[in-house]
Amino acid sequence: MSFASDFKAFINKGNVVDLAVAVVIGGAFGKIVTSFVNDIIMPPIGLLLGKVDFSQLYIALNGTHYDTLDAAKKAGAPILSYGVFINTIINFIIVALAVFMVVRAVSKLQKAPAPADPTTKECPFCISSIPLAATRCPSCTSQLNA
Repeated sequence: MSFASDFKAFINKGNVVDLAVAVVIGGAFGKIVTSFVNDIIMPPIGLLLGKVDFSQLYIALNGTHYDTLDAAKKAGAPILSYGVFINTIINFIIVALAVFMVVRAVSKLQKAPAPADPTTKECPFCISSIPLAATRCPSCTSQLNA
């Protein structure tokens, strides 16, 4: 098969469409979580820690003091934005928790597989395993009731 026909067969599978939908929904969910962290979670935490805005926490690597993160960026200073990193870590933890809860709920909803029908029975005389349809035990040669 050629590359084009292999690719066409891959695209035509239903899993590709499911994956595309999952990526789009995941992106939208990521934006919701980012807003939740930045706008709902971090302001009260910052208030409890002395009116700290985590998104504005940074270190200027050139040793110069700048009043704001924007001023440091405008000056072209090399900066470590560790406050943004803290927000990103909290985003990740919330997304991981949400995914865990969804996977856990789905696994609880899935039914356990039905047990397979037995294919053997025990001989009542010698207790050996024999096929269900057997009328005589191959081990002890006893006649079995139907």
